[in-house]
Amino acid sequence: MDQEKVTIKINDNGSIRVTGAVELLDGAGDNYEVGSSFSLCRCGQSEKKPFCDGTHKKVGFESAPRAKE
Repeated sequence: MDQEKVTIKINDNGSIRVTGAVELLDGAGDNYEVGSSFSLCRCGQSEKKPFCDGTHKKVGFESAPRAKE
């Protein structure tokens, strides 16, 4: 079985970028319609939750976590 790799990137001071074929479900298990890449809100201020609308720039959201080796 050949599966496309899914990448999830936590952007510095911004969104979570998801690239690849995934299903995004709400708390009731219903599907959001998404393409092959989309950004999720991390700052909690987006008017389009769970999606990012760029508000993190306006509110000065800061977070740049790093994976530990």
